[in-house]
Amino acid sequence: MDPSAGKDLNVAEVIRVSGLITAVFVLVATWFTVRLLTGVLTRLGDRFTHRRLLLNQVATLSRFAIYLAGIALSIGLAVNLSKEIVLALTGTAAVTIGFALKDLAASVLAGIIIIIDRPFQVGDRVSFGGVYGEISSIGLRSVRLVTLDDNVVTIPNNKFLTDMVSSGNWGALDMLIQMDFFVGADQDVALAKRLVEESLVSNRYVYMGKPWTVLVNQVIEGRYFAVRLRAKAYVLDVQYEKAFETDVTERVLDAFRVNRIGPPAVLHRGVEGAAGAASGAAGAPRAQC
Repeated sequence: MDPSAGKDLNVAEVIRVSGLITAVFVLVATWFTVRLLTGVLTRLGDRFTHRRLLLNQVATLSRFAIYLAGIALSIGLAVNLSKEIVLALTGTAAVTIGFALKDLAASVLAGIIIIIDRPFQVGDRVSFGGVYGEISSIGLRSVRLVTLDDNVVTIPNNKFLTDMVSSGNWGALDMLIQMDFFVGADQDVALAKRLVEESLVSNRYVYMGKPWTVLVNQVIEGRYFAVRLRAKAYVLDVQYEKAFETDVTERVLDAFRVNRIGPPAVLHRGVEGAAGAASGAAGAPRAQC
């Protein structure tokens, strides 16, 4: 008997030729269904802004469920998984495929863990590996992050299991924004603080439902002292993060200019004043022991 005939027979027993076309059709239908559902939920999120993050989360979970169901159904249609074949393939195929696809399997498992543990969600602003941006999708293999420069960064899911990730809003629409302004140490700090506060509360992007503040402290910038005014307030939607920062900065700088509040600068004491202070110190009576 020709050995190749036995191999052909084994392959024929495993693969259902009649089910291959149906399996391909199921995979195409799965892809089309995911694209259609994602598009519908995205448009709903744009229309109902207050539910945008929730709809993004529903879209992510739905994609996972539909893809897994479509792949499982396609395998069931195309492969004859009888008891004998499963036992025969388990030893060799599991080791071979498992070794070849270990990274992919780790990413898929990590994606499921991300969905369950929820360190971040679709729509969150996160920092990861020195990259900052908004999570646009959580897929079976990777997470896509769109930076503020409109670059799409693809990160394997398993990276998030070992590396640290920071989420700025963690499922909420609003997010805390921090802005620093510097004035000279000889300027009217109280007036400068009040101007920064007015620029914050009068901004159209600020969310007043959460506390805001302006902190003042003295720092060293370069080789000279400066006063730092750190404004901390929430933007009502993460989409307006940069618009909020830009508008507040423009208002503060314009208010500083109108009220003649100068930036940090090196301060020089007068030569005559310094000489007088030195002569006064020299002419002062010394303490007697």
